[in-house]
Amino acid sequence: MPERNYVIDKLISAKSIAARIEALSHEIEAEFADTKKLVVVGLLRGSFVFIADLVRELDLPVEVDFVETSSYGDRMQSSREVRILKDLRGDIEGRDVLVVEDIVDTGYTLAHVLHLLASRQPRKLRTIALLDKPSRRETDIRADWIGFEIPDEFVVGYGIDFAQRNRNLPYIGKVRFTD
Repeated sequence: MPERNYVIDKLISAKSIAARIEALSHEIEAEFADTKKLVVVGLLRGSFVFIADLVRELDLPVEVDFVETSSYGDRMQSSREVRILKDLRGDIEGRDVLVVEDIVDTGYTLAHVLHLLASRQPRKLRTIALLDKPSRRETDIRADWIGFEIPDEFVVGYGIDFAQRNRNLPYIGKVRFTD
């Protein structure tokens, strides 16, 4: 993919993200109040910053694991073909599981992962997404908790990348191409 020039306009501040995660953590704690240990499953790579901040806010015993999928590559649009590149290390049968996604766009990735994990018979399976783009949804899927609903913009920051760049921004910004 040829390099494109772009600027990033701030969409959601780091302060707003932190406040929303704190509020969501209380709801998650209530849902999983009776858990022996919550298995928090991050969808790599975009969720790694979100999952780190979220688990630090949870006043629950947690175990962290990851699934890595691919449906975008270096493109700006989903290929709709979801591949599992890294599977869970542990068994989730009979356990409480929270799947952490950075952004729900078409919904194909989250639907695929939920189908896979549900087949392993967890006791409880819930989802949280930092960002939701309902205008782009092509599947009948919605996260149980959503940080922010956003318009159909290409976004970066807070773990979310464009061609492996901009993950380190502490906020969510929308990409605006200048060429």
